[in-house]
Amino acid sequence: MPLSLLSDVLSVFLPRTCAACGYPLKDWEECLCLKCMAGIPLTRFHLNPDNPLAEVFWGRVRIEQAVAWFYFRKGSAYQEVLHNLKYNDRPAIGIFLGKQLGYELKNSHVFRKPDRIIPVPLHRKKLRKRGYNQSERISQGLALSLGVPVSTKALVRTSQTDTQTRKSRYDRYLNVSGKFAVRDPGSIAGSHILLVDDVVTTGATLEACAEVLLSVPGVKVSLATVAWAKE
Repeated sequence: MPLSLLSDVLSVFLPRTCAACGYPLKDWEECLCLKCMAGIPLTRFHLNPDNPLAEVFWGRVRIEQAVAWFYFRKGSAYQEVLHNLKYNDRPAIGIFLGKQLGYELKNSHVFRKPDRIIPVPLHRKKLRKRGYNQSERISQGLALSLGVPVSTKALVRTSQTDTQTRKSRYDRYLNVSGKFAVRDPGSIAGSHILLVDDVVTTGATLEACAEVLLSVPGVKVSLATVAWAKE
């Protein structure tokens, strides 16, 4: 069967739809349709090292750079994108988003290329339930764009935490503080690490992870997320 015909048959039973609006994708579109790609509320933080997200971490933890690709707004189509990534078994969305963010960083004249990428880890129980770590998929996309290796074993979550939803900033930090550890510190010593998550709200999880990574001699940490849910 010709590939074009096979593609048409598969599209009937397994339609490719936009992760934001749900409309069928054209053959040349990937995860998001052109209209939704054009409407993404971009932050442009990669062009400004002293951007509002970086300011969130000032006085809390030593961060080299902090970027998020777009603004997260509840009820928007782009909330649906992240929901599809995390809960609807569509890990390819993470790789796609990571690639797009990576292209932005690669073309930035102020963003310094890291030595390695480390995703915020999931606890093994949640990983088993979901089947994949969405932050790891985003990291894989970033790696494709930046040409930087991903380390998925260096940082581990040592215990399961409660959901961060509806917690205050301080309570969020208490919820995740001390819940992460570095495995084989020698493997990351002296590295500039790009720590990756899907969404940042108060920054508590990223802060807790960064503190642990910065305990390793010579480590520097930058942060990258797909979205910023500004409070």
